[in-house]
Amino acid sequence: MKFIETLREGEKIHEVYLCKQKNTATTKNGKEYENVILQDKTGCLDAKIWEPHSMGIDEFDALDYVEVGGDITMYNGQLQMSIKRARKVEEQDINPADYLPCTSKNTDEMMAELLKYVISVENPYYKQLLTALFIDNQEFAKAFRKHSAAKSIHHGFIGGLLEHTLSVVKLCDFYTGLYPVLNRDLLITAAICHDIGKVYELSDFPANDYTDAGQLLGHIVMGCEMVGNIIQTIPDFPKKMANELKHCILAHHGELEYGSPKKPALIEALALNFADNTDAKMEMMNEIFESHANIDSEQWLGYQKMMESNVRKTSK
Repeated sequence: MKFIETLREGEKIHEVYLCKQKNTATTKNGKEYENVILQDKTGCLDAKIWEPHSMGIDEFDALDYVEVGGDITMYNGQLQMSIKRARKVEEQDINPADYLPCTSKNTDEMMAELLKYVISVENPYYKQLLTALFIDNQEFAKAFRKHSAAKSIHHGFIGGLLEHTLSVVKLCDFYTGLYPVLNRDLLITAAICHDIGKVYELSDFPANDYTDAGQLLGHIVMGCEMVGNIIQTIPDFPKKMANELKHCILAHHGELEYGSPKKPALIEALALNFADNTDAKMEMMNEIFESHANIDSEQWLGYQKMMESNVRKTSK
């Protein structure tokens, strides 16, 4: 199989990919065509069917596995495929593991490391909350370790939520050593819990799309509700501690325009926002570099919307 990350401009290919998205559009001249996003475990590829009613283009839908043939071109600095032939392939004829993006890290090792941070929390109330969520509730823990952290922006792959959360926790743990003013138990607990709502905000792969609750509420509110529900089951959980933890979750995006219902009012909330933003931005840059692997290492890669800048790799 020829994986998407290995494709180069000028190639003619005939391969099977997962159709992640498909929709009908029209050109400026009013001609109908199909926008298609193809996916395998190495990434996604924008594709067009300029003649959707021609011979050789069979019916298929989003989330179908499709055998496609066509040409690889370059458009606005991104690879694109012009599909000339397409037919649906039955799922039993392929290996799904080739088509679902997955973390390159070992999820068992990452989960074991995260649980060490759970055990390291000394406050009995925070420890009970984390234990109830990640040790006692194995159904949730299983879902958490395989979930993505986003639909597409960063860590949008199986295991991405666990990978992102662990990185944020590590950054927060580092902050507590550098800035003694930080309440370590609060910050580590908030870091572990900050994105738990994403387990229910996003559906499982291969769809990895927003659920109805995710659209209506979002992971920040959903995560705060989850924490609140667990707190209600812990006798005599101090109200002030509960509110401080909820605030950290509610404020972890930092700004109202980025989806946080509150801006950081506690130093731990500020530290969590910085850690979350750091890991997200670093992963965004890494994914940009990976998506342009076919371009010379020191060539400018063009304006990147999520970074609001033209970017390139550092010179050797």
